[in-house]
Amino acid sequence: MLIRVTPERLNPEEAIEAVRRDEAGAVDVFLGIVRNTNKGRAVDHLVYDAYPSMAEKTMRELAEEALARFDLTDSAVLHRTGRLEIGETSLLVAVSAGHRAATFEAGHWLVNEVKRRVPVWKKEVWADGEEWIEGPESLGMERAPATMRGS
Repeated sequence: MLIRVTPERLNPEEAIEAVRRDEAGAVDVFLGIVRNTNKGRAVDHLVYDAYPSMAEKTMRELAEEALARFDLTDSAVLHRTGRLEIGETSLLVAVSAGHRAATFEAGHWLVNEVKRRVPVWKKEVWADGEEWIEGPESLGMERAPATMRGS
Protein backbone atom coordinates (compact mmCIF):
# COMPACT_ATOMS: atom_id res chain seq x y z
CA MET A 1 0.00 0.00 0.00
CA LEU A 2 1.46 3.31 -1.10
CA ILE A 3 0.38 6.30 1.01
CA ARG A 4 2.09 9.69 0.80
CA VAL A 5 1.62 13.41 1.41
CA THR A 6 4.44 15.23 -0.35
CA PRO A 7 5.56 18.48 -1.92
CA GLU A 8 7.08 16.42 -4.78
CA ARG A 9 5.36 15.79 -8.13
CA LEU A 10 3.13 12.72 -8.16
CA ASN A 11 4.13 9.87 -10.47
CA PRO A 12 1.25 7.76 -11.87
CA GLU A 13 3.65 5.01 -12.97
CA GLU A 14 4.91 4.61 -9.40
CA ALA A 15 1.33 4.25 -8.13
CA ILE A 16 0.40 1.79 -10.88
CA GLU A 17 3.43 -0.37 -10.10
CA ALA A 18 2.62 -0.22 -6.40
CA VAL A 19 -0.88 -1.67 -6.90
CA ARG A 20 -0.36 -3.99 -9.88
CA ARG A 21 -0.69 -7.66 -8.95
CA ASP A 22 -0.80 -10.80 -11.08
CA GLU A 23 -4.26 -11.63 -9.73
CA ALA A 24 -5.56 -8.14 -10.56
CA GLY A 25 -7.26 -7.89 -13.92
CA ALA A 26 -7.88 -4.16 -13.54
CA VAL A 27 -6.10 -1.06 -12.29
CA ASP A 28 -8.03 2.20 -12.06
CA VAL A 29 -6.15 5.51 -11.72
CA PHE A 30 -7.59 8.90 -10.80
CA LEU A 31 -5.61 12.11 -11.24
CA GLY A 32 -6.94 15.30 -9.70
CA ILE A 33 -5.58 18.09 -11.92
CA VAL A 34 -5.34 21.80 -11.12
CA ARG A 35 -7.66 23.59 -13.55
CA ASN A 36 -7.49 27.20 -14.69
CA THR A 37 -11.00 28.27 -13.63
CA ASN A 38 -13.35 27.75 -10.74
CA LYS A 39 -16.80 29.27 -10.27
CA GLY A 40 -16.24 31.72 -13.12
CA ARG A 41 -12.87 32.99 -11.85
CA ALA A 42 -9.51 32.56 -13.55
CA VAL A 43 -7.28 30.56 -11.21
CA ASP A 44 -3.57 31.45 -11.20
CA HIS A 45 -2.42 28.57 -8.98
CA LEU A 46 -3.38 26.56 -5.89
CA VAL A 47 -1.62 26.09 -2.57
CA TYR A 48 -2.24 22.94 -0.55
CA ASP A 49 -1.48 22.64 3.14
CA ALA A 50 -1.86 19.57 5.31
CA TYR A 51 -1.27 18.03 8.67
CA PRO A 52 0.96 15.35 7.04
CA SER A 53 1.06 12.69 9.75
CA MET A 54 -2.69 12.88 10.36
CA ALA A 55 -3.41 13.07 6.62
CA GLU A 56 -1.33 9.95 5.91
CA LYS A 57 -2.92 8.10 8.83
CA THR A 58 -6.41 8.93 7.54
CA MET A 59 -5.46 8.08 3.95
CA ARG A 60 -4.15 4.68 5.10
CA GLU A 61 -7.36 4.01 7.05
CA LEU A 62 -9.44 4.87 3.98
CA ALA A 63 -7.27 2.72 1.71
CA GLU A 64 -7.61 -0.21 4.10
CA GLU A 65 -11.37 0.30 4.27
CA ALA A 66 -11.53 0.35 0.47
CA LEU A 67 -9.50 -2.89 0.29
CA ALA A 68 -12.04 -4.68 2.44
CA ARG A 69 -15.18 -3.00 1.16
CA PHE A 70 -14.49 -3.49 -2.56
CA ASP A 71 -12.35 -6.67 -2.46
CA LEU A 72 -9.33 -4.84 -3.87
CA THR A 73 -5.87 -6.34 -4.24
CA ASP A 74 -4.14 -3.05 -3.37
CA SER A 75 -4.47 0.72 -3.31
CA ALA A 76 -2.34 3.86 -3.43
CA VAL A 77 -3.28 7.36 -2.27
CA LEU A 78 -0.93 10.30 -2.79
CA HIS A 79 -1.58 14.01 -2.22
CA ARG A 80 0.57 17.02 -3.06
CA THR A 81 1.24 19.98 -0.80
CA GLY A 82 2.68 23.38 -1.56
CA ARG A 83 2.18 25.54 -4.64
CA LEU A 84 0.71 23.76 -7.67
CA GLU A 85 0.47 25.30 -11.11
CA ILE A 86 -2.31 24.80 -13.65
CA GLY A 87 -2.11 21.28 -15.09
CA GLU A 88 -0.25 19.73 -12.15
CA THR A 89 -1.61 16.70 -10.30
CA SER A 90 -2.78 17.34 -6.74
CA LEU A 91 -4.33 13.94 -5.93
CA LEU A 92 -3.49 10.48 -7.25
CA VAL A 93 -5.54 7.41 -6.35
CA ALA A 94 -4.81 3.99 -7.85
CA VAL A 95 -6.64 0.77 -7.04
CA SER A 96 -6.42 -2.78 -8.33
CA ALA A 97 -8.83 -5.69 -8.22
CA GLY A 98 -9.74 -8.88 -10.02
CA HIS A 99 -12.36 -7.09 -12.12
CA ARG A 100 -12.90 -3.55 -13.41
CA ALA A 101 -16.26 -2.90 -11.73
CA ALA A 102 -14.67 -3.09 -8.28
CA THR A 103 -11.89 -0.68 -9.28
CA PHE A 104 -14.34 1.87 -10.72
CA GLU A 105 -16.51 1.79 -7.60
CA ALA A 106 -13.57 1.78 -5.19
CA GLY A 107 -11.75 4.60 -6.95
CA HIS A 108 -14.85 6.78 -6.94
CA TRP A 109 -15.54 6.07 -3.27
CA LEU A 110 -11.92 6.59 -2.24
CA VAL A 111 -11.56 9.95 -4.02
CA ASN A 112 -14.77 11.23 -2.40
CA GLU A 113 -13.71 10.04 1.06
CA VAL A 114 -10.22 11.55 0.72
CA LYS A 115 -11.76 14.91 -0.16
CA ARG A 116 -14.26 14.61 2.69
CA ARG A 117 -12.10 13.26 5.53
CA VAL A 118 -8.39 13.88 4.96
CA PRO A 119 -6.96 17.02 6.66
CA VAL A 120 -5.68 18.75 3.51
CA TRP A 121 -6.68 22.32 2.73
CA LYS A 122 -6.62 24.18 -0.57
CA LYS A 123 -6.04 27.87 -1.20
CA GLU A 124 -7.17 29.16 -4.57
CA VAL A 125 -5.16 32.12 -5.89
CA TRP A 126 -6.49 34.49 -8.55
CA ALA A 127 -5.01 37.63 -10.14
CA ASP A 128 -6.95 39.80 -7.67
CA GLY A 129 -6.97 37.74 -4.48
CA GLU A 130 -6.95 34.38 -2.77
CA GLU A 131 -9.18 32.26 -0.55
CA TRP A 132 -8.92 29.03 1.41
CA ILE A 133 -11.53 26.85 -0.27
CA GLU A 134 -13.46 24.16 1.58
CA GLY A 135 -15.63 21.47 0.04
CA PRO A 136 -19.22 21.05 1.24
CA GLU A 137 -18.22 18.06 3.37
CA SER A 138 -14.95 19.55 4.67
CA LEU A 139 -13.75 18.91 8.19
CA GLY A 140 -13.61 22.67 8.63
CA MET A 141 -11.06 25.26 9.53
CA GLU A 142 -11.01 24.23 13.20
CA ARG A 143 -8.73 21.34 12.14
CA ALA A 144 -6.61 23.44 9.81
CA PRO A 145 -3.05 24.48 10.74
CA ALA A 146 -2.96 27.56 12.97
CA THR A 147 -1.30 29.61 10.22
CA MET A 148 -4.44 29.20 8.12
CA ARG A 149 -6.84 30.13 10.91
CA GLY A 150 -5.13 33.43 11.62
CA SER A 151 -4.20 32.18 15.12
